[in-house]
Order: sequence, then C-alpha cells, then structure tokens
Amino acid sequence: MPSPSPSSVLPAPPARLPASGAFALTVSILVCFLAASSAPSPLYGLYREAWGFSAAMLTAVFASYAFALLAALLFFGSLSDHLGRRAAIVLALLLEIASVLLFRQAPSVGWLFAARIVQGLATGIATSALSAMLLDLHPRRGALFNSVAPMLGMGIGALGTGLLVQYAGRPTHLVFELLLPVLAAQALLAGWLPDTVRPRAGVWRSLRPQVAVPAAARAALWSVLPLNTAGWALGGFYLSLGPTLARLVTDSASPVVGGALIATLVTSGAAAIVAVRARPPRAVLLGSAATLAAGLAATLAGVQAHAAWAFFGGTLVAGLGFGAGFNGAVRSLVPLAAPHERAGLMASFFVLSYLAFAVPAIAAGIATGRVGLKTTALCYGGLLVALALAALAASLRRGRLRR
Repeated sequence: MPSPSPSSVLPAPPARLPASGAFALTVSILVCFLAASSAPSPLYGLYREAWGFSAAMLTAVFASYAFALLAALLFFGSLSDHLGRRAAIVLALLLEIASVLLFRQAPSVGWLFAARIVQGLATGIATSALSAMLLDLHPRRGALFNSVAPMLGMGIGALGTGLLVQYAGRPTHLVFELLLPVLAAQALLAGWLPDTVRPRAGVWRSLRPQVAVPAAARAALWSVLPLNTAGWALGGFYLSLGPTLARLVTDSASPVVGGALIATLVTSGAAAIVAVRARPPRAVLLGSAATLAAGLAATLAGVQAHAAWAFFGGTLVAGLGFGAGFNGAVRSLVPLAAPHERAGLMASFFVLSYLAFAVPAIAAGIATGRVGLKTTALCYGGLLVALALAALAASLRRGRLRR
C-alpha cells in the first residue's frame, strides 16, 4: 500500500478547537501524564515502611511502569497514524484515570504493580500521539514543547507530591484525588481536539511490534544514542532510588528532599531546553555531553562526601546536560521524518529512551541489596560519566571528519 503523502496533514476542522487552543490543551495533557508518572516516587518510602519491601522490589515496581510503556510504544506507537490522534489521546486518558484509581485504592505492593502497568500502557499510547500532535500543529514549537513539557511534568509531580506528603494529610491518597478531576476534564476536552492526520487503513497491522525508524533518520538516531542513554539512565535512577539517596546524603527524612532532588534534575533540564532551542543541534549535543559529565562528577563528589550542596549542585548541572541533550536529539531527528512517519519515529526514539530509563535502574536496585546504595550510586554514576565522555569524544571526532 503506498504511503500517504505529506498532504495527509489536515487543517483543523471548524467544529474543533482552533490550532492555538488545541496546542495548549495537548501540552497540558502531556505535562499531566508526566506529572502523574513521577508522583509515586516520593511515596515509595512510605509504601516501603507500610508494606516492608526491599529496594529491589521498589525498582521492580518502577520498572513495571517503564516496561509497560515500552510495550505500548512497540504495539501502539503508530496507532495514532492510523486511528487518528484524537482517538488515541482519549483512549490513553481513560487508561490513565484507571491507573490513578488503582493507586488511590492500593492496599499492597501488588496493587502498585497493577497501577504502574496500566499507567505505563496509558503513557506509552499518549507519548507518541501527543508528540506527533504537537509536531503536526506547529513543527518548530512542537519540537520545543515535546522536550520541555515532560521535564516540567516530572518536576511538578515529584515536588508537588513531596510537599503534599510533608504538609498535608492522607499522603498516599490526596495526590491521586487531585489528579483525577484534572484528567477527567482533559478527557472531556480532548474530544474537541482536531485530527491532524487522515485516518488510514492498516490499523490492525500497525499493532504488530515494530520499530518504525525512517531510513533517513537511522544514522542520526544511532549518533545521539549514547548521550541520550546516559541522560535517561540518570533519570531512571533518580525517579526510583533518588529520594532514598537524597535522604542518605542529607541525613534528612523529609519527603520534600526526595521530591526536590527530582525537581532539580528535571526543571534544570527544562531550563536548558529553552536556553538552547535556537542553537544548532550538533553544537547543543556537544555541549550537553560535557555538561552532563561535569555535573555527574560533582554529584558523585557530593555522595562520597555527604555534601548536600555538591549533591544538589551537581544534579542541577547534570540536569542542564540531560535537558539540552534531549532537545538536541529531538531536533536532530524530527526534520528527517515525513508527517505520516512522525508518530512511529517518536515511538522508536522513546522505546530506546525508556530502555535506558528502566534497565539500568533495575540493575541498580539489585546491586543496592548486595553492596549498598552509596556504592551502587558511585559505580552507576561513574559508568554514566564514562558514557557521556564517550559521546563527547565521538561528537568531536565526527566534527573533525566533517572539516
């Protein structure tokens, strides 16, 4: 069957939201999905105290979300290219509401697994559809908000939950009770989103697991993979074991400390994205590799010395490298895909990103039970420094070859 031409991208129908309103709603939905994904992180300590599970079990709960998300990207990553963006987004929101209800009612670790799996499926379906929708509505701004919105969402979710745990009652219920009406309103409003691509045949065929990387984008994807892997592996560690590590380094049991650590990483990442958005992607990738390595080195010094200022300061610098690298990677890839290939390409990019997000964090959780969290953090961070430096060296070498 011949592939649709770029003319398959349609203007918003008059009966739907105008493009500016649709763009704002899509960004808000993406922020909310990522806020919900990081909201449980500051609660893991409370769950462990209540139900008595290990660090390895904690990372398994976290990983169940990431692997469910990966499965959703593999099976449903191109769904919105065939079914339409609006239908895929509404479906994802309904699944997200179900996951929040499971979190709200969770009486045991088994319920956390169920909630995280449903949440991963919802986020996987939403990620590719929302990312493609933003690019359809406004390619330049869409690339920027595809990078900024997830970072802001994770920061809001982690820090907001930490504050609720510290200062409000019913900490394992309240955050989910606040998320429910927001998600319900977004699900209703999503029915007014325009469909920016024409639904096409082959929806069942598209459900086969596949990595749909356009030929024109494959070399670029391989070139950004080492740096992207280092950044996402850092994010996975912080969202699973970061709050526990923060309590160890700062000698503080406050839940706000763990939420603030995650927020420091991702909000500095969002600031970096805004700062580098107009710079050439290659220069951004080069600078981000050096910044990530330097920030990680400072963070590890803080862990070793139990120095909170170095730990948080290094995290801030590492977040700048993570965010800039993520933005540089997205902007390197987006121009290489036709409109009808965007959802598949973004799904493939996020498959690789979430593999880096989940697999190293699982290994860290297992290692923590054997050698302790501090030793695990130092070894884990050292490997990420080496990976960032390898990405920097490869980028410099490619630059010399071009010259």
